[in-house]
Amino acid sequence: MLRRFSTNFAVFSIFVDLVIVPLMLWLVSNLRPLMSPLPGIANIIEPVNIPLILYVIFPLLWVAILALNSIYDGKKNLRVVDEFASLTQATLLASVSMAGILYLTFRETSRALFVTFVLLTFLAMILWRTLARVVFRVYRNGLPRSQRVLIAGAGMVGRNLQAQLLEYKDLNVHFVGFLDDDPKKRTEHPDDVLGTLGDIRDVVRNRKIDNVVITLPLRAYERTNRLAADLLDLPVKLWIVPDYFSVTVHQAVIENFAGIPMLDLRAPALSEYQRMLKRGFDLVVTTLLLIPALPIMALVSLFILLDDGRPILFTQKRAGENGRLFKIYKFRTMVRGAEELQKDVETLDDEGNLIHKHPDDPRVTRVGKFLRRFSLDEMPQFFNILRGHMSLVGPRPELPDLVEKYQPWQRKRFAIPQGLTGWWQIHGRSDKPMHLHTEDDLYYIQNYSIWLDIEICIKTVWIILRGKGAY
Repeated sequence: MLRRFSTNFAVFSIFVDLVIVPLMLWLVSNLRPLMSPLPGIANIIEPVNIPLILYVIFPLLWVAILALNSIYDGKKNLRVVDEFASLTQATLLASVSMAGILYLTFRETSRALFVTFVLLTFLAMILWRTLARVVFRVYRNGLPRSQRVLIAGAGMVGRNLQAQLLEYKDLNVHFVGFLDDDPKKRTEHPDDVLGTLGDIRDVVRNRKIDNVVITLPLRAYERTNRLAADLLDLPVKLWIVPDYFSVTVHQAVIENFAGIPMLDLRAPALSEYQRMLKRGFDLVVTTLLLIPALPIMALVSLFILLDDGRPILFTQKRAGENGRLFKIYKFRTMVRGAEELQKDVETLDDEGNLIHKHPDDPRVTRVGKFLRRFSLDEMPQFFNILRGHMSLVGPRPELPDLVEKYQPWQRKRFAIPQGLTGWWQIHGRSDKPMHLHTEDDLYYIQNYSIWLDIEICIKTVWIILRGKGAY
């Protein structure tokens, strides 16, 4: 029986992909004559004879690129959005690579055949992976035994980890509870705080814990060492989530100072080269996106005008890079004067945090609900990007009023240009209030690369198509 995250399933996936590629190549070679009547397509009346060597090179090349993009690592592709985005990115790289091979070898190959082959192969790979997910979800026997997880530390990092574990249902993880020495936390949350850190051995034994995750703050370094020693002889996996938010300013870099390796906590978030590359990427991609976007923006403007009249655009001051204020552009999705009604819809969550967005906000217009669902209201921000106020990818520009309530560590998100999309958007959108999930932005800053920007852009497309989490 194949299991979802097993080595056997990874090998099976490789085998299926190795079969799909030559199968689609053979299929399009026989379908090519049927495409001849289409405009702009050369007239070919016989099935195309594709060189045998391509039936070997193309599958090996495509699967190798899929492997390099971690497609066969199930735990890196828990969400369908992550898997399909990685598959899309790998398909683009494979297409360019195969086109280069054809250009240098069999240049006479039909371009219509090649494009059709890539599209059909991509769709076939998506289809079989979708079916596999459905089968595993229906029967649930493709998953390993439920992993029982105990979290040591019920602070912000621990609570965020709990939320992440509950979000990834395909992991088949059973969250057991927390341990914490703070009596206030045990009193306020008696349902999931099971005891003190000193009870960890008894809880691990009695609750049959498989994984212990330590999420203590940096000041509890010695306590973390003691916990690790207490669990040394027990058959349990031990994980540590570092509370790096309280120490990292932008990006920590180890450098030599007077011959001594030291941690530079004030290293620039982006080097000059990275900043130049990011700006070039923004200008090129945004300019290309504006070609199909302009007609869509014209239609959206017409619908807003017919539904609720003027103004069509909504402008608002937001905090950009280094906290500098700028005017952001959006399509208006709320009734006129909505800002004056903001206080009427603001609420506080169980921990006293301000929540200013709700799925049933009465101020949102009929057209506005549709625009928000598919993020069409954000399209005017392409002009913010061209003007240099924003980047295509980065932390989302925040409201100045909320920035004033930020804790010091949260202000680290302004170390780079703020973005139209980003790591936070592809991991929750409105379902995760931005000011309560700054750690997503810090993750992006710590791991920035142009390849991460490309990955986020591709995942954003899949997120928008799902229309989930935005309101």
